[in-house]
Amino acid sequence: MALQGPSGSGKTMSALLIAYGLCGSWDRVAVLDTENRSADLYADLGPYNVLPITAPYTPEKYILAIDKCLAAGMDVIIIDSLSHEWDGAGGILDIHSSIIGQSSFSNWSKVTPRHNAFVQHMLQCDSHIIGTIRTKQDYVLSEHNGKQIPQKVGLKGITKDGMDYEFTLVLDLDTTLKARCSKDRTQLFIGKPEFIPTTDTGAMILKWCNQGAPPLRIAAQEDVLQAIHECNDVDELLSLYQGYPNY
Repeated sequence: MALQGPSGSGKTMSALLIAYGLCGSWDRVAVLDTENRSADLYADLGPYNVLPITAPYTPEKYILAIDKCLAAGMDVIIIDSLSHEWDGAGGILDIHSSIIGQSSFSNWSKVTPRHNAFVQHMLQCDSHIIGTIRTKQDYVLSEHNGKQIPQKVGLKGITKDGMDYEFTLVLDLDTTLKARCSKDRTQLFIGKPEFIPTTDTGAMILKWCNQGAPPLRIAAQEDVLQAIHECNDVDELLSLYQGYPNY
């Protein structure tokens, strides 16, 4: 899962609480800390493990850190944060800009496989992965009375575009420490009110993991089309969409 939000939105604290709810033991929680040992600020919670990562923030360094956590028997690995792998010193953008010669497009063919290798390593990990992603305000230009003016369109994660598609669950946090779900394959949080993540959040996710996905609902295409027309709001439509992945 991913927790994304601006500075001060409680990403690290939320990740730690969810992690404890997932495994029930601080000894089996590890934080890959790229934030200048900021994970140590929450040491009063319990004796979780911290593995500092310093620049350069190469994808290979993240992969090595994950492997060390797996070898140590960690059940939950918190990557705090994923943003450095993309936009930090020695991260993907830095590596790309430092390549001399050839075109920018051809240079991407050299660095993208390195990023993809990290993503695949993370996805195939046998432990739970919680990644934090920094966000920044995003703007677009829109025309108003013949003039181009910037319009605020929400928060954009500081990572590769589409990174959120890789996760089973994505929670967006704000500076009030509340979370809202923007992607949810578990169907536990989508369409629900904002909430403050706790250890109970992790316990809910663990229960879903142990029970597995709900059985696939079978229906004729004509019935599903009719059900689409009978939906009264977006939440009902989303529930229908998630209930029939075969369509």
